[in-house]
This record gives sequence, structure tokens and C-alpha cells, in this order.
Amino acid sequence: MACNSSTFTQFVHSWLAVTDPRDVARVEKKTIISTRIKRDTIPIMKEGVECRTGQWMSPDQLEGAFQERFPGCMKGRTMYVIPFSMGPVGSPLSKIGIQLTDSLYVVASMRIMTRMGAHVLDRLGDGPFVKCLHSVGQPLPMKTELVNNWPCNPEKTIITHIPDNREICSFGSGYGGNSLLGKKCFALRIASRIAKDEGWLAEHMLDTKYTSFLHLQILGLTNPQGEKKYVAAAFPSACGKTNLAMLNPTIPGWKAECVGDDIAWMKFDKAGRLRAINPEYGFFGVAPGTSYKTNPNAMDTIQRNTLFTNVAETSDGSFYWEGLEDEVSKDVSIRSFQGIENWTKDSTFDGKKALAAHANSRFCAPAGQCPTMDPAWEDPEGVPIDAIIFGGRRPEGVPLVYEAFDWQHGVFIGAAMKSEATAAAEHKKKVVMNDPFAMRPFFGYNIGHYLQHWLSFQRNTDYVLPKIFHVNWFRKSSEGKFLWPGFGENSRVLEWIFRRCNNDDVAEKSPVGLIPKSGSINLTGLTEKVDMDALFHLPKAFWEQEVAEIEKYFEEQINDDLPAGIRTELEALKKRIAEM
Repeated sequence: MACNSSTFTQFVHSWLAVTDPRDVARVEKKTIISTRIKRDTIPIMKEGVECRTGQWMSPDQLEGAFQERFPGCMKGRTMYVIPFSMGPVGSPLSKIGIQLTDSLYVVASMRIMTRMGAHVLDRLGDGPFVKCLHSVGQPLPMKTELVNNWPCNPEKTIITHIPDNREICSFGSGYGGNSLLGKKCFALRIASRIAKDEGWLAEHMLDTKYTSFLHLQILGLTNPQGEKKYVAAAFPSACGKTNLAMLNPTIPGWKAECVGDDIAWMKFDKAGRLRAINPEYGFFGVAPGTSYKTNPNAMDTIQRNTLFTNVAETSDGSFYWEGLEDEVSKDVSIRSFQGIENWTKDSTFDGKKALAAHANSRFCAPAGQCPTMDPAWEDPEGVPIDAIIFGGRRPEGVPLVYEAFDWQHGVFIGAAMKSEATAAAEHKKKVVMNDPFAMRPFFGYNIGHYLQHWLSFQRNTDYVLPKIFHVNWFRKSSEGKFLWPGFGENSRVLEWIFRRCNNDDVAEKSPVGLIPKSGSINLTGLTEKVDMDALFHLPKAFWEQEVAEIEKYFEEQINDDLPAGIRTELEALKKRIAEM
């Protein structure tokens, strides 16, 4: 890692790590959950069907994999012990983990992403903690040559979870969610099992019992009259999560504040309100596309004390990635993450067009540096959630925004989510993939049981259930251009959602859900002409295919574990589409 000193004009006290090109993203096919009963982890697949909502391994197989990898794996290296808390230290909602690692990069990243330090050890007596073991898998002396001074062992990489023992063991990768075990491994996969074990049925979830753990961001919205609501939005990676969490509204008088940009732990309180906390202490965001035009609050956040991974360097000691073309001096030279000196947009590497920064390059920055952090972001009681928003990258057919008819329909919308694949994982093409609840790679147990868990909330009449919505900022015209300007203009959609949470009469029924009445989305002051008819057009042929694909996905991936309530909603949608 190379350090930038405080003498530089940007990115003060910040660092850059460039990884081995074989270790740049999450490796879902090598991410395993091990339980004694296979169906506890994944549904029973039909013959010839590959499960896409999780990978299971028997305890005996896992023990064999461990014996092949871990003995002697840290020989010659320094072993670091990281005590960390997910959530404020000492809060009844927080959970503690202890991670062992031989990676200084992991130590530095975990210091930013979690509450880390000796004070966490003082709380070990409060209850069980999650045991996390990580190694880059390259004992010294190494038998292979280092690439970019980044030790890893891609051929042997495996990221494993043993929820019954509250254990995570990761080998061979030093990158992101593969090695920062407090993040996806703990905060989503293991934590979702903790939620299940501490109170599976909704009616058992009052007080400090958890309801669920979700891959979503939390945003506080205040209207010009001073009324405030909190929304939680579940989007897959690279679908604008951080941009939404750090939104600058374009509508005069509105204010948006950030509680978290990636993960939420949620519970119902004694009054029946759903509350959410952000268990993380930092942001691990995608760098490309982040700029003062798209997300000025993120740019202000990462100006200091930030660890960058796989971005480019500039000759004046700054950093660069795609999206900063208008924000870098023309007289500086750029060194790409692949080591290309004097990089330009026409540069090539191994005969292919070369990017300045890897498509999944990252910034890791303290959340407290964000200028719009909500005053309640560390409130141990959490913030009250008025709306849950699902969304993804859908270039055609899916409207800008629609509201679920009721809670069961909303759970169905979450279960049927789809989005273009992104560079955050090892997928190579922009194919539209099913991503239920934006949790497809992160379920800690059987997806069918997870959906039933969410459906069960409606049985408790004491609960004040949030409204559920779906948004799509990414619909394109026939010419391939985005129909909606996005970024700060998304506040116009959030204003409509805010009004619907107050039950304002601004919605009308459509086959897919409640959509805005004509003229109910505030377009005043919008400089870019928007074709609202195109944004809300529902092509019958598209939705007939959509229903067929959803049905096939449920049949193949959830099979006999698909809850009856989800089947009912699928049939209802199929009927409404047929009557279009």
C-alpha cells in the first residue's frame, strides 16, 4: 500500500491498495454455508437444477476443506486479533465479533467499517460472540510470485459460514466481503440466522428481538413543514444505494439525511413500530461513477482517512476513476490500476480496452465524515421505518415507481426482484438476474423460510407495517437512453412515497401495483424533459414474459418451500396481466 501525505490537495491521509487481478470481487460460487441438514440452508433442488440462493456443504466435507487449507496457513506472517462490534458498543441491539487475520489491509478496513478496539473486549461477557478466522492463504516463504504485493490464493479460496457455531472461516482472498468478515458474512448471513434463532415468529419479536437483517440503506426525509420519515431501500450492488443514502434533494425545502448505505438490522419495538439500525461504522462504496456531479456528499466523505482499492493514481498524488473526467486537472498524468503509465481512455491492456480503475474498485471511509449523517444514526433504539423500497436495474418494462397493494403483495414484490448483474461479484455480462430482497448472495438460511418469516409479520395486528414500494431509476428508451435523470431528482419520487405514507390520494391501481396519478409526481423546476408516459408504460408482452420467468424461478429455486402467500400473489398478478 502506498500512503498519500497531508501535503496533497485531495484525499488527505488516504491509502491505496492494488490487488492481484485474480482477487477483485466477491466469489459467490466459493461462498459456503454448512449445516447438518441441507434444507436448513437451501431448498431441495429438482434434478439438474443448480441452486442460486446459496451453496451448502456438509460438516464432514467442510472439515476436509479446512484440513486442506488452514494448518500452517499463517506461518511467517503476523496474526492480528480484531475485536469489533456491529452496532454501538454496549447497545442491546449490537453484536460482537472477534476476527483473526494475517492481512494488514483487513485490519485497516475493519478499523473503518466496525467499532474496533480493546473496549469491545470489555463487553465479551454480555453474551456469545461470532468467531471469525481469515487468512490470505500464503505462508512464508511463498512458493509463488507476488502480484502487486498482494498475497492471495485464488485456487484455494473458500468463504465458509457455520451458523450453528456462530463461526466464519475465510481462506485465500484478501478482498472486500471475502475478508472483511464483519460485513456480508456476519452482518447478513450469520446475523440472519441469529434473527431466526432469537425470535423466528413475528409475535415473538418485540423489545430487543430481531425481525430481519437486510441488504439495504436507510434514509431520513424531512419535508418543508418539518415532518420526518425514514425509508429503507433494498437495492443490489451498483444500483445507486450510496447515491440514494447520501441524496441531495432537488426540491426546495426538502432535506435528506443518511443513516446507512448498505445494511440494516430491523426489529419491532414495544409500540409495534419497525425500527432499524445501521450495524456498520463506515462506507465500502463503489468508486467508478462517484463524482461531485453524481454524489457530492460521498466525495466530501472520502476526502480524508480513506482506504481506496484498485483505483488509479494521478501524478499530483491524488486518485482517479471513471466519472472524474471533469474533476481532474488536464495537466496531470494517470497511472491505471493495471500499472499503465500515462493512461488515456484509448489505452489497452492485453489487447483490450483498459479502464483507469477496476469496475469494482472501492473506497472505504468512516461514516461519521459524511456531511449528511442523521443525528440518530447511532441511536441504539434505531429509527422508525415508514417505507421499504425495493429496486434494481431494469432497462425495460418496469415503471419508475409503484406501491404494493398490501404487505403480502409487498413481500411478493421483494421475492420477485430482478436486476442487471454488476461487477461487485464475478459475473461477466450485464444479464438481468433474479435477486430476491437484494439478498440473493447473502441469505443465511433457506430462502423459502426467509420469505415465510416476512409474511408472518402480517399476523400480528399490533404491528404498524411500513408501506412497500418498488422503484426503477434505470429504464431506457428505444434509443438506449435513460428515461429518468436520477441522482438528486430521485427526491421527486421519494416525495411521492412520503405522501403515500400519509395516505394522500395520489395513487391509482394498475396491474402491477399502485402507480402515481397523472401529475402527482412533482416535476416543477426539472430542467430535463421527461416522458412520464414512457416511464409508466406497462407493455403486456413484457409482463407476460416477466410473470412466466418469475414463476419458473420460484419453481426451480424455491420449489416446495415457496410460501402459499407468494403463490397466491403470483397467480393474482398473472390474472391481472391477462386482463390488461
